[in-house]
Amino acid sequence: MTNAAKRSIIRSIHLIFSIPILGYIYEPAAEVQQYAGAVRFLFVPIIILSGFWMYSGVVFAILGVALWLGAYRLSGFGAALLSQIALFAARKIWLMTRARTAK
Repeated sequence: MTNAAKRSIIRSIHLIFSIPILGYIYEPAAEVQQYAGAVRFLFVPIIILSGFWMYSGVVFAILGVALWLGAYRLSGFGAALLSQIALFAARKIWLMTRARTAK
């Protein structure tokens, strides 16, 4: 399978699984409660996985999803969001130090 085909499949998964998020956002609050668990623990992690996979590879994607789910279950949305910001900062620092040592 070529890289272009992999990107196309991952991009399609990313877009298809983001459709329920739109329903979750724009539905009336009374109707949304029955879908909350599926959106939080199925659709959002799949979107994070496919997005990170397109951005920087499968290892970073799995690490990002594991951090998201762990932080969300332990401390809520704020901690999960901060864990993603810290992961991106750590990745940037790692890339910069790797580039410096390559020179």
